[in-house]
Amino acid sequence: MNPIDATYLPAGIRSRFVDDINGLRIHVLEAGFESTGRPCILLLHGFPELAYSWRKLMPLLAAAGYHVLAPDQRGYGRTTGWSADYDGDLGPFRLLNLVRDALGLVSAFGYRAVDAVVGHDYGSSVAAWCALVRPDVFCSVALMSAPFSGPPSLPLGTADRPAIAKLPDTIHHDLAALPRPREHYQWYYAKRQANGDMQHAPQGVHDFLRAYYHHKSADWAGNGPHRLQGWTATELAKLPTYYVMDLGQTMAATVAAEMPSAEAIASCAWLPDRELAFYAAEFARTGFQGGLQWYRCNTTGAFAAEYETWSGRSIDVPSVFISGRQDWGIYQRPGAIEAMQSAACTDLRGIHLIDGAGHWVQQEQPDEVARLLLAFVPQAAGR
Repeated sequence: MNPIDATYLPAGIRSRFVDDINGLRIHVLEAGFESTGRPCILLLHGFPELAYSWRKLMPLLAAAGYHVLAPDQRGYGRTTGWSADYDGDLGPFRLLNLVRDALGLVSAFGYRAVDAVVGHDYGSSVAAWCALVRPDVFCSVALMSAPFSGPPSLPLGTADRPAIAKLPDTIHHDLAALPRPREHYQWYYAKRQANGDMQHAPQGVHDFLRAYYHHKSADWAGNGPHRLQGWTATELAKLPTYYVMDLGQTMAATVAAEMPSAEAIASCAWLPDRELAFYAAEFARTGFQGGLQWYRCNTTGAFAAEYETWSGRSIDVPSVFISGRQDWGIYQRPGAIEAMQSAACTDLRGIHLIDGAGHWVQQEQPDEVARLLLAFVPQAAGR
């Protein structure tokens, strides 16, 4: 696998590989490499994205004096050493191993600590666990588009009074029983057929991603997020279909119904077709299963006991939350943003919702994201 052709990258960003990182050969985009001694910022992408998703933000952070690292995370892009076998071991994709990937990468670049770890979408969860588990290394954290509600709790006082058994979560049965039957996208993503549905979408990967990115952006007029009252079928059914799908519908068909017009595509400045073609070529080559494995780790609950090791712990390094104002990701898990404010992050310096941005905030509004980060990170690091 070769580095990314420089013609796809803004000036000041280089594509390279770092070997022997927790069993991986990690592909990294790097900016601010021209001089030594710079403080470091680590950027962690989500689904279905790549290190390339930070291309607009990286030069802005580098210009402010930072060494900026953005890897293709495990399961994505040009990083190799992982297996997307559906019947294989999910363990390498669990959150704590993704933290190990991040820790190994910054260590390989010679850093005992970085000024900030910034995560978007599922990368927000990885960034949160980086800050929770190794606050000595990840000195501040910026969570984007996905709030962190804290680690799972252990029951207290059960030695003499057994814990009340948890009732089974009926949400999937309840969603399917609605007059308009529905299915939660994360459980769809856990299905064997999900990767093929997207990698071999009838409209092709390019048009599938065009519709998917459009549907979750501020360009789609239907994105008007608001708080939901609870984890119930009737409340979750208020989410757009890219989160709570029509039962039996594939994701490719779901977003195809919202495919933008040729005029809208031509006027899409934040994701012109040439840049979208890079994503399409990468996902056509690798498929989506590497990223879908992350969702399967969550939906199976197989690693809950491991996460409970941090029961009662909070993120105590300085933190900030940034999202697009038109991003439903803020509210897709009812109560998460409230838990983040009240308990999960004890030094939360701000919640910033950027108008004119949906889910892809660092691509839709990179200048404003850079402004917010450059106001937060130096202050958090005491610089």
